[in-house]
Amino acid sequence: MTDDTTALATQAFIAHRNLLFTVAYEMLGSAADAEDVLQETWLRWATVDLGRVSDPRAYLVRISTRQALNRLRTVKRRREAYVGQWLPEPLITTPDVTEDVELAESMSMAMMLVMETLAPTERAVFVLREVFEVGYDEIAQAVDKSPDAVRQIAHRARKHVGARRPRTTASAGEAQAALESFRRAIETGNPQDLLDVLAPDVVLLSDGGGLKKAALHPVVGAEKIVRFYLGGTAKLQATVTWEPTVVNGSPALAAYLDGVLDGVMAVRVENTRIAGLYFVRNPEKLARLDSETPLTRQALS
Repeated sequence: MTDDTTALATQAFIAHRNLLFTVAYEMLGSAADAEDVLQETWLRWATVDLGRVSDPRAYLVRISTRQALNRLRTVKRRREAYVGQWLPEPLITTPDVTEDVELAESMSMAMMLVMETLAPTERAVFVLREVFEVGYDEIAQAVDKSPDAVRQIAHRARKHVGARRPRTTASAGEAQAALESFRRAIETGNPQDLLDVLAPDVVLLSDGGGLKKAALHPVVGAEKIVRFYLGGTAKLQATVTWEPTVVNGSPALAAYLDGVLDGVMAVRVENTRIAGLYFVRNPEKLARLDSETPLTRQALS
């Protein structure tokens, strides 16, 4: 590859980098794995004869999808042996992600967990079609299936997700209001204030990855969660503070113990009350929370 060709390949890759990362992250739920996919995508892209590439975006998405599929099949087996509950790696996102309602919904903790229940190829097809609006012919090349087979897979995946996705989607404003009420209730430690903001059948999922203390199984019900939280904080010797942040396009809270980041709490809101709590404490999943991660459905112009 000549210097000019290398420069063109680099320019095209940089222009699509955030898009490719977003595709890989939506498929894998892990920024670390998505970064590995980008590295593998670049290594293959750097050997391509650019003179035979009519659509760099489609070609790069095809490469990254194939690499993400390979990795997804590997991590699926790894997650079966995960200690406790596995949650997606949270990312601090920019305001434009929140404004893109479809993108924000697709990468919410609740939706990412629903996509975890899809088979790898189903997830790839669902992400490419429903999130990134990729055509069936293009998806077929990416997943090595016929367009008719892709249509059938897409239909099956939509039906699967539709039966499991959250019943309603709260606006960012509604979620922010519920989260602020939850934060005030946490700070006061008043059990009734917490019960008032939690839905009766709320579910808490917590991910410590075997490295931090966390509930190994879902905690179901407002009263159980309140007892679990107040009992846990009563044993702490550190000062706990909660600060608002934006994770995966939605309002969230960052937890600090004596000023050191300890975890991130995302929520799912239904009818002004919190119906789902997702608390990530695994330190390996908090590494990127010191800065925003650019996510997009578009390539740079």
